[in-house]
Amino acid sequence: MTRSVLVVGGGVVGLAVADRVLREDPAARVTVLEKEDGWATHQTGRNSGVVHSGLYYPPGSAKARWCRAGAEALLAFAAEEGVPQARTGKLVVATAPEELPRLAALHERGLANGLAVRRVDAEEAREHEPHVAALAALHVPETGVVDYAAVSAALVRRLRAAGADLRTGTTVLGGREDARGVTVATSTGEERADVVVTCAGLHTDTVARRLGHDPFVRVVPFRGEYHELAPEAAHLVRGLVYPVPDPDLPFLGVHLTRGVDGVVHAGPNAVPALAREGYGWGVVSARDLAGTLAWPGTWRLARRQARTGPAEVTRSLSRRRFADSVRRLVPEVRDEHLRPSPAGVRAQAVRPDRTLVDDFLVERTARCAHVLNAPSPAATASLEIAGHVVGHLP
Repeated sequence: MTRSVLVVGGGVVGLAVADRVLREDPAARVTVLEKEDGWATHQTGRNSGVVHSGLYYPPGSAKARWCRAGAEALLAFAAEEGVPQARTGKLVVATAPEELPRLAALHERGLANGLAVRRVDAEEAREHEPHVAALAALHVPETGVVDYAAVSAALVRRLRAAGADLRTGTTVLGGREDARGVTVATSTGEERADVVVTCAGLHTDTVARRLGHDPFVRVVPFRGEYHELAPEAAHLVRGLVYPVPDPDLPFLGVHLTRGVDGVVHAGPNAVPALAREGYGWGVVSARDLAGTLAWPGTWRLARRQARTGPAEVTRSLSRRRFADSVRRLVPEVRDEHLRPSPAGVRAQAVRPDRTLVDDFLVERTARCAHVLNAPSPAATASLEIAGHVVGHLP
């Protein structure tokens, strides 16, 4: 009997799940629902295009394992489909003495994760990036860049060729699960499937609840704001330049990335978003904000970030302060070199005790799989995440 699989979410993870289902079972009836009018419009289409190496993640974690395997699979897929990509390598740069112990610890973690990461001195760092400021650095050759919107478009082409039913402009409103499958109410009608996989990104916990599952986490949105370097300053960065991560910050900090199009992006910072799709301070959703503020983990997280949070907001509101963060890495960047670029919003799952969910998180019921935490490096790991999810479907 032909199995029917319904995937909710048209970002790169949802599309990869649908593609994996059909590769393993070409006879399956696969439907993908996306509430927007196009594909990959949120996290997938609003990032810096980095193909991560797995450097930062605890050895043995899903992020470490799936990122490494996923990066290889992603770059192979991009080459096969003619998607722009390059393995550029990156530098993680220590600019102050107090960062050197953290750089050494990161070096050990990279080696434990099987990477060909090397510690280099200031002179060798400048051989890779002549304009960088560094006391020391790590060179990570496995890191690269790709056009994730183009990856998603290639997946859409493959899915259509394989006979998948792809629907944009379709929102999940509710649903019920029984012993034989799942009935899903949508904005365009009712759907019936044997199995449902939700990969709804910024709305993933909401969609899970609409289908009858109450996850133990909530999505708290963080906006990451980007600038790009003016053309006359783009030569200052050859590839990827990152700071040593600050242990008091939940994210990696402002970095510089030359994309496949040659444009150099600077960012992101990390500020609270006032809506799940809050791509600017003026975008406010009373419903989203009320849900965020009602979650106990939000307030506990806010107290935890009492020192770093105001600095992130100040950097959001001041181009000079944003440029100061960039100048720590590349001192020749001037304020006027920075031009605003589209922001992204990270869907970060937070537990009630205020802690961020550090790893990928999938919760399952008898007939549903809910991808509840898939922030960076989920785009890099998307093909590997898909394999894991599909491999455990009923």
